[in-house]
Amino acid sequence: MSDLIFRRANRGDLPAIVALLADDSLGRSREDPRLPLDPRYTDAFSAIEADPNQLLGVADRQGQILACLQLTFIPGLSRRGLWRGQIESVRVASGTRGEGLGERMLQWAIGICRERGCGLVQLTTDKSRSDARRFYEKLGFEASHDGMKLAL
Repeated sequence: MSDLIFRRANRGDLPAIVALLADDSLGRSREDPRLPLDPRYTDAFSAIEADPNQLLGVADRQGQILACLQLTFIPGLSRRGLWRGQIESVRVASGTRGEGLGERMLQWAIGICRERGCGLVQLTTDKSRSDARRFYEKLGFEASHDGMKLAL
């Protein structure tokens, strides 16, 4: 995987990113990778692209998108004005899982958080994703809080 590049996503990557989001048991019921893409995906991409506190990242190997994540930089007053990096929507192509790609991508994202001055990196994972939870714990993440959501 020496020819792997981690970079900010561009609009041309969007179909591959949506396909990655749909490439698991939870994503199959939530996402729609059919082309042309639902305009809500392109609208969301435009909003992410325009926001300096958002980064949609991909792992690219010779033009093939193998993984993605979204990184949000959150300013806060607590902890003396600490900035946080929030990692979401981590996906690795099913055919490349187990090759260390996810770990490399997370280390890349953590490095960006350090460069931006974040003092904390946080993420959530669905409770049904036990493999993902073990993966994040292996990287040093701790389940220190209970996350809660309200669907609107």
